[in-house]
Amino acid sequence: MIKLGVLCSGRGSDLQSIIDAITAGKLNAEIAIVLTDKPNVMALERAQRANIKNLCIDRKRFESKSEFETALLNELKTAEVDLVVLAGFMRILSPSFVHEYKERIMNIHPSLLPSFPGAHAHRDVLAYGVKVSGCTVHFVDEGTDSGPIIMQAAVEVKDDDTEETLAARVLEQEHIIYPRVLQLYVEGRLKIVGRKVLIQNE
Repeated sequence: MIKLGVLCSGRGSDLQSIIDAITAGKLNAEIAIVLTDKPNVMALERAQRANIKNLCIDRKRFESKSEFETALLNELKTAEVDLVVLAGFMRILSPSFVHEYKERIMNIHPSLLPSFPGAHAHRDVLAYGVKVSGCTVHFVDEGTDSGPIIMQAAVEVKDDDTEETLAARVLEQEHIIYPRVLQLYVEGRLKIVGRKVLIQNE
């Protein structure tokens, strides 16, 4: 069975959607470990409730990014993780980290990439005035939100939207497509061809 290592920084709602998909039999994978870069976040509580191994590797306790990432990698490898799943993990991984799990790291971003990358997608979407936003699941490469796109879901941007109302509707779609993409990976149906990800046997 494919073993997932889920990295979080906060509430862990995407983590919960993955846990729920596994429980419902919609995702044939095991979460081997949940790692956070901040202590006392809800993601740790969600993992504990689901009896999943969990650990905080507090970035502030390390003198360098390299030391921090080495600690992350050690835990992922000890847990024999096959696929690293970023679920609201608010740190950019170094090229050396990405190389360790080449084409085996996924992220979900709350915009329709390549538009509005970075940490403030909803703010940027509203400021620009686009009519449609959404979320994107992609493989992680050495850039910021720049890896090959696997799946996207769109939502309407309403005239009276705030960052919070837009984020809530986008999050609903995140919880649908992330587990779906993970199951496609488990089934071996994702093939990276240049910048494209082909979903096979559909």
